[in-house]
Amino acid sequence: MAQGEILAGFLAPHPPHLVYGENPEQNEPKSQGGWEPLRWAYERARASLDELKPDVLLIHSPHWITQVGHHFLGVRRLTGKSVDPIFPNLFRYNFSLDVDVDLAEACREEGSKLGLVTKMMRNPNFRVDYGTITTLHMIRPQWDIPIVGISANNTPYYLNTKEGLGAMELLGTATREAVRKSGKRAVLLASNTLSHWHFHEEPAIPEDMSKEHPQTYAGYQWDMRMIDLMRKGKMRETFKLLPQFIEEAFAEVKSGAFTWMHSAMGYPELAGELHGYGTVIGTGNAVMEWNLKKAGLSALDSPAAGGLASRSSGAVAATNERRSRLVD
Repeated sequence: MAQGEILAGFLAPHPPHLVYGENPEQNEPKSQGGWEPLRWAYERARASLDELKPDVLLIHSPHWITQVGHHFLGVRRLTGKSVDPIFPNLFRYNFSLDVDVDLAEACREEGSKLGLVTKMMRNPNFRVDYGTITTLHMIRPQWDIPIVGISANNTPYYLNTKEGLGAMELLGTATREAVRKSGKRAVLLASNTLSHWHFHEEPAIPEDMSKEHPQTYAGYQWDMRMIDLMRKGKMRETFKLLPQFIEEAFAEVKSGAFTWMHSAMGYPELAGELHGYGTVIGTGNAVMEWNLKKAGLSALDSPAAGGLASRSSGAVAATNERRSRLVD
């Protein structure tokens, strides 16, 4: 079997307002539009995805929270209604999606080999979280590509940030190896907002863009600083600043999807393409793409002997060494 590839990774935020503004038939509430720059950014990302032609989309969402272990969707077809608990007036979405259970199980197995607690979600009536649904709708509204859905273990919140993101890096390493063995062409989706300071009162007309602006100037400044680094391909510096960014901008990348994605991609020093930036209830959202296929970096090398095959000291040391190169 040919080795799999990771074609690209997208920073793909999940404000449900974007689906609401688009008025798809699956979403019950209807709007007068709104948040156009971000919705147009997703249109550009969709065009890129069309060219990549992936076999599978892997998505990590901060709103499927599992306190014990990293969970993977394990039902081949899931249908239901996903409701945002904070904005049910904007997001009540009837979903139907196909899951690549074989790849999900491979990710679970590779994660377990690295010492992570992993589990498959087998409930056929499981209601998929709004973060997963929003990102998937915005990047591929046709719903014609199977997915692998991954939960947020939340270790960065109940451990310290360094330990938590270290676990997310291991999850990325496991994902990379599972994709390599699968022979499939994969795209990764990090369903994360950047600065996450937000308003606490909704305007009378939610889509009234005269009310939309950054919640804090400091958060906006941080977003611009990090986006500028990512656009220039300075990923080493991006990850060095990540803990401070998380602390000072209340950045949602703390939940780990961003680290998971870049770990799975092998931490390329590659410029990200900014498709667009905008605020939603004051939070900072960037749609960005790291196109590994275009850069000639999509092939996944075989691991060194004893590397990813077990949770040996060599595997953990290699992971820690790679991580230290990014932050030192």
